[in-house]
Amino acid sequence: MRTLALDCLKTTPYPLPPRAHHRCVQVIQRSGQCMRGVVRRDQEAVSPVIATVLLLAITVMLSSMVFVLMQGALTTVEKTAPQATVSVRALDNGFHVVRITSLDQSIDPARLQFDLLPANTTQDLPIRGHVSDADVYGVIGTNVSFHDRDAGYSVTQGDYFVIDSETIGSDDGTWRFRLVEQTSSALIVDVLMPAIA
Repeated sequence: MRTLALDCLKTTPYPLPPRAHHRCVQVIQRSGQCMRGVVRRDQEAVSPVIATVLLLAITVMLSSMVFVLMQGALTTVEKTAPQATVSVRALDNGFHVVRITSLDQSIDPARLQFDLLPANTTQDLPIRGHVSDADVYGVIGTNVSFHDRDAGYSVTQGDYFVIDSETIGSDDGTWRFRLVEQTSSALIVDVLMPAIA
C-alpha cells in the first residue's frame, strides 16, 4: 500500500505538477486498498502466550483473595467462658443484694440464668429464671430482680440482683445463688447467701 504511493511519488517530479497528486490518489484507489483503518497483523499489542499467562495470574490472585476473605468468615472463634466475682450483703429488711464486682466480658441477659438453690431440695424447690425475664429485669418489688446500672441491656460489672429472701424463705443462710452462662453452660457464680439476723 505504501509502496504504491511512494512509487507514484518517485516517478512524479518535485514540485508536483497540478495533476500529479490526482494521479497518485488514482493509483492507490485502483489497487483496492485504503490507507485509513488498515491494521497490520504484525503490530499486535501482546502476544497470545503473554496474554494467557497474565489472565492465569489474575485469576489465581482473585481466587486467593476470595479464599482469604471467606476463610475468616467461615471459621468461628469460640469465646472463653466469662469469669465473674460477686459480693453478697444481707440487709436488715429481709433482702439480699448480690453485686457483680468483676466481670471480664459483658453478657446478654437472655443468655444468663440465675438459680436460687436451697440446701435441702426435698423441702424447698429451687427458684430459676433468666435475667431477661419480664418479672426480673429492671423490676422493683418482685422476689428476684436484676438492676442494670448502665441501662445498656447487658450484664456488666456493677450490676446487681435484689432478692426478697424473707418472702422466699432463703434467709436462713443455707441457700446458694448461682449464675449460669447458657451458651457455654459455664457456672459463673456460686455463692452462699448469708443468714439474715
